[in-house]
Amino acid sequence: MKKLLYIKVNSKPEAQSASLQVGRQVVQKIQGMYPEFELEELDLYKTHIPRLQAQYFASRNGLVNGIELAQLPSKEQAEIKQIIGLCDQFMAADVIVIAAPMWSLSFPAPLKEYIDCIVQDERTIQIEEGKMPKGLLDNKPRTVIYVQSSGGKIPMLLNPFFNKGVNYMKDIIKLMGIKKFEELLVDGTGFTEAEKAEAIKEALEKVDEVVDQIVFKKEK
Repeated sequence: MKKLLYIKVNSKPEAQSASLQVGRQVVQKIQGMYPEFELEELDLYKTHIPRLQAQYFASRNGLVNGIELAQLPSKEQAEIKQIIGLCDQFMAADVIVIAAPMWSLSFPAPLKEYIDCIVQDERTIQIEEGKMPKGLLDNKPRTVIYVQSSGGKIPMLLNPFFNKGVNYMKDIIKLMGIKKFEELLVDGTGFTEAEKAEAIKEALEKVDEVVDQIVFKKEK
């Protein structure tokens, strides 16, 4: 069965969040078009995301295992198992939808902590001395859709300066070997409910176009 992973990065209830409202519509559209997808939801404000500690690693981005793992206190073993579980969940997904607001030109901290957990040597990337890191998630077609809300409308020419979160996500997804990255911007949510509603409406009009770009390996 194909897997659809929906990662939510907002502490607000969905009804109050522009990014989560649009993200939900993207997910529902995918489910409607591809009923074979099994949906998993990951709320980064409700799920424990471990903060990485030096003793968790045997090498750069490579987690301890075997005897080294067994020698750690049980609490630290549980943290490492949680990190591995998050990475396994991400690797198993065929389509990943991430919904987050723009914060301080980037995104909320839980998303960065999550990314640090899933970028692992010999799992999502391969690190060799003297070589650039190689992404390992090109073993099957995957698509990432990144939904971002922001208070202002950002002109195209200023995207490199203000959309640092989108650009970072695009780069880190590419680093892991995933070739298909789609962005859906909910710009101009403003200060009033009317402004937010208009921004959501404009973004929803692009949902079909974004979902049509999904690439995954279909069963024969």
